Amino acid sequence: MKARELIFDIFGDHLRYRGGEARLRDLSSLMGSLDVPETTVRVLVTRLRKEGWLTSRRDGRETIYGLTDASWRLLDEGRERIFSRATGPWDGQWHMIIYSVPESERAVRERLRKRLAWCGFGPFSSATWLSPHDRTAQVLDAFVDQPSVQLDVFRSRSKGLDADRSIAARAWDLGVLDDAYAEYLRDNRPRLAAYRAGRPEGVEAFVERMRLVHHYRTFPFRDPDLPPELLPAGWHGRVAHEVFLEAHGLLRAEAEAYVDSVTEAPETGPAAEREAG
Repeated sequence: MKARELIFDIFGDHLRYRGGEARLRDLSSLMGSLDVPETTVRVLVTRLRKEGWLTSRRDGRETIYGLTDASWRLLDEGRERIFSRATGPWDGQWHMIIYSVPESERAVRERLRKRLAWCGFGPFSSATWLSPHDRTAQVLDAFVDQPSVQLDVFRSRSKGLDADRSIAARAWDLGVLDDAYAEYLRDNRPRLAAYRAGRPEGVEAFVERMRLVHHYRTFPFRDPDLPPELLPAGWHGRVAHEVFLEAHGLLRAEAEAYVDSVTEAPETGPAAEREAG
């Protein structure tokens, strides 16, 4: 698991409910539980603060870290994509974005494509992306300050359900995605019995919950959350989401108890001395 992503996962899944901040020594302890060395944590938080993702302040001899407003917005949006699924019937409308970015702005173009994928759009052609959900505002807002990016938005219907299914199959590699969901289920569904029995406990529950989130959080980049009528038969995505939600909930109490034991621990010993230095 990547250390940079783990810090955001810890803030998003635990520290947001504890004031949204953490002492450096507590953050190092939590990351240490995930096999990330303290030296790596120190380098990483310094880098993230310089990049504008973290804030820092002094409280006596300690350094307190929190997320910037931009980081919280990113986490909140990510949490919505990870934990929620579209409900209600599909109205049959495709929402399309056609973009134009100068060849000299390749980095901007790549950022735009990542944003489109994150919002659930798929490439129908090289510069035309579409989604069955109206998330165009999320893309437009992200590039409102980029005059080099031209975005045109359309809504349309196809000639029928067969055409819609063909469009979905061309815009997303649903077979590869379904295989990934099936693998996720093979790895995680057998663990539910132990979770229901209250295992694991303590730090092991925290590590297991972080592993669960860390691995599942990649799916919103790949899954457009298509309406059921556009999905292939035997689709594993919805079942995988249900397993994730149940496992995440079952591990909550023990994982949060461990985080409480770390963040409420008194300042003593060598770690406190290093922090003061």
